[in-house]
Amino acid sequence: MAPVSTKEKILDATIALVSQKGYLGATTREIARKAGVTELTLFRHFGSKENLFELCLERRSFLPDLREILPDLEGLPYEEALVTLGRRFLLSLVDRKPIMMIMQSEMARYPVKMRRMYGQLMDEILKTLASYFTALQKRGALRAFPAEQAARMYLGMLFSYFRTEAIMRGTDITKGGRMDAAVKGVVDIFVHGTVAGKNGTLKGRRT
Repeated sequence: MAPVSTKEKILDATIALVSQKGYLGATTREIARKAGVTELTLFRHFGSKENLFELCLERRSFLPDLREILPDLEGLPYEEALVTLGRRFLLSLVDRKPIMMIMQSEMARYPVKMRRMYGQLMDEILKTLASYFTALQKRGALRAFPAEQAARMYLGMLFSYFRTEAIMRGTDITKGGRMDAAVKGVVDIFVHGTVAGKNGTLKGRRT
């Protein structure tokens, strides 16, 4: 196994401390100490605390996972692809639960630059998923609709489930089939809607 670089040690220490104390509470001195480096080394690598946390969010966000999984979805049926994507998204949130809880509670107090950066990251995630919908639309597999809005709605439904169950109620959504049931339910509603057709099938469902 290759040795962990100084940069990665600092990033790992940042995530650990921010998860415990929040962005505002975790100081660069504490981060450097936990990483086993000097504060000068931290600033030499990242320049500022904001730059450091920005890179942490980028690397630890769902964006790298999404970019990795999208090519694998190309050959899957639409609903199966969305279920696969949904599971991966929820698992990424579970892995990042401590920092997600901190960010939810602290967001209103973040510096303007941090809020703007977080918004830009979310926009990139939505645009990346929207590109998947757009590709299917161009092939005639999906009807015309605002792809980025659809991406926001799909991930938003899943995030709302995670926030309610995992954060607010403290439920372990990875056990008892809870996560799979939730993802399949969201996908069914997202793909087929809720209005019954004349023949009693869900609107949009092809038989």
